[in-house]
Amino acid sequence: MKKVLIYMFLWVLPICAHGQVTEYKTLEDVYYYDTQTEGQTDYMKQKCLMDVYYQESKAKVPVVVWFHGGGLTAGQKEIPLALKNKGFCVIGVGYRLSPNVKAETCIADATAAIAWVFKNIDRYNGDINQVFVSGHSAGGYLALMSVMDKSWLKKYNIDSDRVAGLVPFSGHTITHFTIRKEQGIPGEQPIIDKWAPLFHVRKMAPPTLLITGDREKEMLGRYEENAYFHRMMKVVGHQDITLYEMDGYGHNMTEPAFPLLVDFVSLRSRAD
Repeated sequence: MKKVLIYMFLWVLPICAHGQVTEYKTLEDVYYYDTQTEGQTDYMKQKCLMDVYYQESKAKVPVVVWFHGGGLTAGQKEIPLALKNKGFCVIGVGYRLSPNVKAETCIADATAAIAWVFKNIDRYNGDINQVFVSGHSAGGYLALMSVMDKSWLKKYNIDSDRVAGLVPFSGHTITHFTIRKEQGIPGEQPIIDKWAPLFHVRKMAPPTLLITGDREKEMLGRYEENAYFHRMMKVVGHQDITLYEMDGYGHNMTEPAFPLLVDFVSLRSRAD
């Protein structure tokens, strides 16, 4: 565990060539399910949308898929300001919410969005070999579940190990409390079943950066969940996983955490 008081970093500057700053565009409300998908509803078409923030450049750049938080019951798609103008293509994903659907449907939506990215992002100068998946709180849980449980992306003939990196912010690694609530299980009773990223720990998972708030300020043991996930990944032989605890910050620790995400993506992209 690394406890971060003040994280010093080098912000990635916008890519420039001969003094010209790269221009970025945002394509809004892209429906990420195939229009031939069975059982589509108006609610699905309203919520299963993404915004694509990309740069007009011939160079292929890293891609960050970002899932918003909100307990799987609230929130909306967003392109975090802290991820703009960093030389990345950023995907802000919306998804259906409980109680309108079962919470597990949120995982299905997250997976469909990631599959869309792998199949389409090269059209927006994104590098399919550098797709990073991230999100805050419920979004961090979706990032973990859609990639750690390989069966989800396998439905789209995609090996989840193709993901370049996982960076959940304060995400559940046990079964999400909204899924537990649907089963009549209180939030204080931890469960590890197939809906828990912990259930799917494996040696060959993508490089992972876990970030949480201060253990004394986080909600319902969120730091400890991530610490156990970190330990179990180490036990099964995973070689590239790090846990950061943001000292002094509670569950809403996104602003000081974004630089960690930016550095994680930038350093790995340069290494490639």
